[in-house]
Amino acid sequence: MEITGPMLGRFDEVLTPEALEFVGTLQREFGARRLELLEARRARQAELSAGGTLAFLPETAHVRDGEWQVAPPAPGLEDRRVEITGPVDRKMTINALNSGAKVWLADFEDANSPLWENCVLGQLNLREALDRTIDFETGGKSYALKPDAELATIVVRPRGWHLPEKHAVVDGAEISASLFDFGLYFFHCAQRQLDKGRGPYFYLPKMESHLEARLWNDVFNRAQDLLGIPRGTIRATVLIETYPAAFEMEEILYELREHSAGLNAGRWDYLFSVIKKFRTRGREFLLPERNAVTMTAPFMRAYTELLVRTCHKRGAHAIGGMAAFIPSRKDPEVNAVALEKVRADKTRESGDGFDGSWVAHPDLVPICREVFDGVLGGAPNQLGNKREDVRVTAEDLLNVSATPGGITENGLRGNVDVALRYLAAWMGGLGAVAIHNLMEDAATAEISRSQIWQWIHNGIELGDTGQVVTKELVEQIIAEELAKIAEEPGYDKELFAQAEALFKEVALDDRFAEFLTLPAYARMP
Repeated sequence: MEITGPMLGRFDEVLTPEALEFVGTLQREFGARRLELLEARRARQAELSAGGTLAFLPETAHVRDGEWQVAPPAPGLEDRRVEITGPVDRKMTINALNSGAKVWLADFEDANSPLWENCVLGQLNLREALDRTIDFETGGKSYALKPDAELATIVVRPRGWHLPEKHAVVDGAEISASLFDFGLYFFHCAQRQLDKGRGPYFYLPKMESHLEARLWNDVFNRAQDLLGIPRGTIRATVLIETYPAAFEMEEILYELREHSAGLNAGRWDYLFSVIKKFRTRGREFLLPERNAVTMTAPFMRAYTELLVRTCHKRGAHAIGGMAAFIPSRKDPEVNAVALEKVRADKTRESGDGFDGSWVAHPDLVPICREVFDGVLGGAPNQLGNKREDVRVTAEDLLNVSATPGGITENGLRGNVDVALRYLAAWMGGLGAVAIHNLMEDAATAEISRSQIWQWIHNGIELGDTGQVVTKELVEQIIAEELAKIAEEPGYDKELFAQAEALFKEVALDDRFAEFLTLPAYARMP
């Protein structure tokens, strides 16, 4: 195994010979299967583009009809009523652990820009947090950890199966970023977590089939065997954030059952996947502009209710979606309206039977906890709420056309503005970006650019102006929005030039990029 990235200060504490040997073993044993599964994704996409559809799999009906349960909740994961998400930089590590949330999703994926430094130093930050040697100072303010009993449980999200880590090469090939992130954390921190009475826990993103979950389960077994840790020690929560995965929820839980900690409703990536999978299928799968799509849309209600029903049927936690609002002390009126929306969102989720939900900012932890406290009381979860009233068909999940809302020039401009701002920040090393009082990550940028691609290729007419969405119109709006941004303090001409070029590639090219992070990462040093 060869490290091609620079060995900066303290990198040698993470990229030790023993850790690299461990990660290299995982890559050699599982890398080929990963590539086969990515090819299966491409084949399935070709079928959908040719007129195929998604359905519950007849060949796995025995799994859906069978009597089985996942493993019971692991230590530190019994109560997940509020979870906070964020990247693994030093300040966020301390603030998230101290936030009062039950769980911190320590993110190497959509909230993390995969600069080499971010990916390696993030591992060091997690290890130092477990050793209680982490600290941070800025602007005369010091940050330090509260007592262990008050800290959130760490659950690490590695990058998805589709992403490489180009700074690490095994036998001449770039390593899977999933195995790189997972392997380094597991090697350095699994025993540290066990010594604290917890365990090595993970969130698994972007999966599209139960066979991808089976690969993760095999990786878990091999990793535990290599380090002499009992099988079943690892626990993983899977984000149901791709359209195909919504039709295989039970099968995904089944494949991971010894290691399963539940499912999460990854709402933003799910919307992106809906657009991506049926982008060439005309207006039947055309969504209104991003801000008009709410969780009360029929196809989104079907998705979330099926998720709760599936999880509780199998003894697994169901975790709700992101509250992305960032509280502001500057505008109390805007704040009050947004907080009420967060409360309504969490009230709906808790009433639907979810066991907990996500927030993006420490100031939202109290409101999420308060709402779930009102439903849970002294109970740690709602696993007893089986939701046997729920009956969801494949047609319900596919009923995108019933989504209310329109497409306007403001919606188009909003997509352009958010995508440009996010991509500029991402290229500069930030993966979680505050834009217009919302915490944006790669998923929302994906929605923005994929909607524009779909609108262009379906000749969509804007409801407020009557203009047809064309490449020329989008290029005009890009220029106008960039001119506005250029007037703002802190404008970085070079980063926004990179963002403009990347955005035009992923939104305006005739060829649709599967993930914008792939061409973006190729541009990164």
